[in-house]
Amino acid sequence: MLRFEVGDITVTEICDIRRFEIPVKTLFPLAEPERLAADLDWLSPDFIHGDLARLVVRSWLLKLNGRNILIDTCVGDHKERPNRPEWHRRSGGAWLSELARSGVGPQDIDIVFCTHLHADHVGWNTKLSNGRWVPTFPNARYITSRTEFDFWQSEVERLDGAVGHGSFTDSVLPIMEERRLDLVQDGWQLGDGLILHSSPGHTPGHMSLEVSRQGDRAVFSGDAIHSPMQILAPEWSSAFCSDPDQARLTRITLLQRLAESGELLVPMHFGGIGRCHVIADGHSFRPDFG
Repeated sequence: MLRFEVGDITVTEICDIRRFEIPVKTLFPLAEPERLAADLDWLSPDFIHGDLARLVVRSWLLKLNGRNILIDTCVGDHKERPNRPEWHRRSGGAWLSELARSGVGPQDIDIVFCTHLHADHVGWNTKLSNGRWVPTFPNARYITSRTEFDFWQSEVERLDGAVGHGSFTDSVLPIMEERRLDLVQDGWQLGDGLILHSSPGHTPGHMSLEVSRQGDRAVFSGDAIHSPMQILAPEWSSAFCSDPDQARLTRITLLQRLAESGELLVPMHFGGIGRCHVIADGHSFRPDFG
C-alpha cells in the first residue's frame, strides 16, 4: 500500500487491480515501440512487459484535517462487464478490504471525486444491496464535472444505455437519484488549496485535482496520462480517449507545466511508486521517480 504526503495531506493508495495488462499497440494506437528501446531497462517490469503495457487500477485517498477525500472508485463488485473479463462480476470486496487497511471505512468518506465517468473509475460508487445499486459511501458527497455527466447522459439516451460497459446506469445514476451527486465546473474547490480544473480529451469533461498545501504541490491527473510511456511520447493518446487530439494537447500542456513548476504528477494507473516528477529533456520530457 503506497503512502506519501503532499504538505499536510496524507495520500494513500487503495488498489483494486495490481496488474492490468493490455498490448501497447492496443492501448496506444499511434505507438512506435522502437522509440522506447533505450528506456526498456527502467520501464520493465512495472510499466511494460514484452509487448504488454502494465497498468494499475487504483483510487487515491486523501486525509486532511479529519476529512477523507477519495479520488475515483475503480471497478467495483458484481458489475456486468462482459467485454472486460477482468472486471466482470467480481466479488469478494477486496477493494473494501484495502480501504479498511488504510484505517477508513465507507462511512468515513466525506467526498468522492470522480475525475471522469469511465467504468474503471466509478465502480465502487455503488454496491449491490437487496438487488439495488445503492451508494457505497453513505455520508459522502460525490463530485464530478457537469460537462462529463451531461455527455454520458446524452450518450446513454442516444444509444439506449449501450455505452461505457453500463457503468453510467449502475454506478452514476443511482447516486444522482439519491441526490448525492454534485455537478461542478472548472475552478471548483474541494477545500483550501484543492482546486478542480478541466483537463479534457480523454473524456469531454475530464477533470484533474491540483493540490497546494504548505509549500508542496501536486496534480492528481486522472487519465490525462496513463503510463510513463506518454511522458516519453506525449503524442500517444490512448484508444479510449474520446478526442485523441485534445487529449494530446492537454497532456503536453500539463507536462510543460510540471517540468517548469516541479509539481508532483500523480496519475491513476502508474505502476511502481505511482507518481513522479517531470523533467524537460531538450524538446521532450522524462519522468523522475527519485
